[in-house]
Amino acid sequence: MSEGKFGVTWGAEEETTTTAAELEAAEASRTQASTAAIEERVAKAVDEAVEAVRPGLDKIPDPVEPAGEGALTPEEEERLRQCKDGIDLHDLAWVMAAKALDTMAVGRLFRTTPHKLEPERCYDTIEEWAEVEKGISVSKCNQWRAAWPIGEVLMARGYETNPGQIRELVPVKNAYSLNAAVAVYVLVADSVGADKVTAKRLEETRKLMPGNLQLEDDEDPEALAMTIKGVLLGELPASGAPAIPPAVKRAVDSRAIALADELNRGRIPRAQVQLHLLQAFADEKDPTVFNAVLKRMKDEEKAQKKRRK
Repeated sequence: MSEGKFGVTWGAEEETTTTAAELEAAEASRTQASTAAIEERVAKAVDEAVEAVRPGLDKIPDPVEPAGEGALTPEEEERLRQCKDGIDLHDLAWVMAAKALDTMAVGRLFRTTPHKLEPERCYDTIEEWAEVEKGISVSKCNQWRAAWPIGEVLMARGYETNPGQIRELVPVKNAYSLNAAVAVYVLVADSVGADKVTAKRLEETRKLMPGNLQLEDDEDPEALAMTIKGVLLGELPASGAPAIPPAVKRAVDSRAIALADELNRGRIPRAQVQLHLLQAFADEKDPTVFNAVLKRMKDEEKAQKKRRK
């Protein structure tokens, strides 16, 4: 007979087999119980996390009279936080609803839904579906569909927006592009601070933009914001490009004539010269023009610094 690692005395083969099986079963039971406990804790943590982010009217405190004058009590601070969370949820929810309406409209996903008031037919338009099914007016439906892309981009950039702010940017999107609408918000946020952007400030900025303003569709919002700012400050013309002084125009035309002579061609338009200059500037294999422009801009900055002194 011998002593095993579990502190038991081993006897007959049958007794040994039985004891080992019991120990293995006990160990398996403990492992199963431990796994079940872990799964229960994980499930509870998940349920708590889901409950914490779950929207619901029950999470908004009922209206009550102030606890007193002056500073808020801890209970009032908590009620204030819950109310702000509810309002912030609305700011996100309207973008979600607007995008959903647009997705339904573009894909005509309403086309097989029986009309609530005329069951013999289906809905013809998203505006009809939204008005009958959800009480959303035609004008609001169209406004939301036009606005949600702006809200989505701004939220992705970390800005906290609301429907009133986005509504003021829709005309910019319609007149120019989505990037231009985002650019106006970026411009105002950079000027006054992201936390001080209001619908009124966006409206005022939008109304200051000249009717003949020209913006590039494919420019990123930051570049467009700088262009709009330059135009509003009078540093740039409505074209968005710096005005070319008459003397420079004459010099370019003169050089264009010399270029035409070298090529044995007729007059070369200034626009064609500009195109070739831009192509040469963008040529990564030959940085000659790029380096020349870089040097001129550095010299110009040095001269400006000297003048300011």
